[in-house]
Amino acid sequence: MNAPLSPTLELAFQLLQRPSVTPEDAGCLELIGKRLEAIGFRLERLRFGEVDNLWARRGNSGPLFCFAGHTDVVPTGPLERWQTPPFEPVIDAEGYLRARGAADMKGSIAAMITAIEAFVAEHPDHPGSLAFLLTSDEEGPAINGTVKVVEHLQARQEKIDWCLVGEPSSTTQVGDVIKNGRRGSLGARLVVKGKQGHVAYPHLADNPIHRAAPALAALSAEIWDQGNDFFPATSFQISNIHAGTGATNVVPGELEVLFNFRFSTEVTAEQLQQRTENILQQHGLIYDLEWTLSGQPFLTAAGSLVEAAVTAIRQVTGHDTELSTSGGTSDGRFIAPTGAQVVELGPVNATIHQINERVRAEDLNQLQQIYQVLLQQLFRNARPD
Repeated sequence: MNAPLSPTLELAFQLLQRPSVTPEDAGCLELIGKRLEAIGFRLERLRFGEVDNLWARRGNSGPLFCFAGHTDVVPTGPLERWQTPPFEPVIDAEGYLRARGAADMKGSIAAMITAIEAFVAEHPDHPGSLAFLLTSDEEGPAINGTVKVVEHLQARQEKIDWCLVGEPSSTTQVGDVIKNGRRGSLGARLVVKGKQGHVAYPHLADNPIHRAAPALAALSAEIWDQGNDFFPATSFQISNIHAGTGATNVVPGELEVLFNFRFSTEVTAEQLQQRTENILQQHGLIYDLEWTLSGQPFLTAAGSLVEAAVTAIRQVTGHDTELSTSGGTSDGRFIAPTGAQVVELGPVNATIHQINERVRAEDLNQLQQIYQVLLQQLFRNARPD
């Protein structure tokens, strides 16, 4: 006979059974809302466009601690390549919980909910306030989710002091890495103009590929900064190049290049844009350039939240943690500019977005304990920095 599931795993199963492929929520927020209402949270359901969001708060005074996350998941990919159906969670013989969203990030959400339930049961009259900010628009465009909820809160001057985002931050064991910041992300679409013609008569054409190649090489070789104690050096990466009609005997008239900067606090988005355009102009290109700033870099270098997270991990797991700003963006980029201390702490990220996504079931139980101890540490004095 199988052993009964822990409260965290039981809730994780319920969430994972819902096919909430972005931007669909598939009833996850309704399930979560009922759990939170039962322990005294006030719910505010916020819908922007086609996206469902939830703001839930318990308490009226500060400081305010917020768990933040998302109920949406990425598409499954080919179903035939999954060992088990992606929305039928199972714990396999090796102790792994398998399902789409197990690691990113319904497992974290389940651990957050059960940690809050346990904390409130122990401290029904806790100082300060607890909150949840949950969206179904993190894996998609991220324009009607957390960013809109934050704007809504700012409009009525409701301020988050501490925020823990449950993104899968760990590398090999739960809690070995905390993301205490993220690099900025600046993307661009470059269209280099030329003149279409026959390859046999190059003097009658103007090949934009040939023109752009030295400029792209210069951009790739450019040292944008040296990074600092918290951030690696800014990186420039070309993600796509497209030109031509498909015919081998036609010089294309345009070249499209997509590229992205992941940048540190040593350089601004405006400086990157200007330096890029300077290089393009030095090579005499005729071009159009569209920029998209997905997020500014942010850092929570030290303070009560980082200290509480480090202490909780050590107390529960017995090992130390590493502070890191590596990886992609998260919704923390929308919360940090409000002045909140923000960290990301979640399960191992080895299989996120992959076929057969999985996480160790016991890791989610351990994560619940870490979250609960972190709350105890923070509200022991209940004074943000």
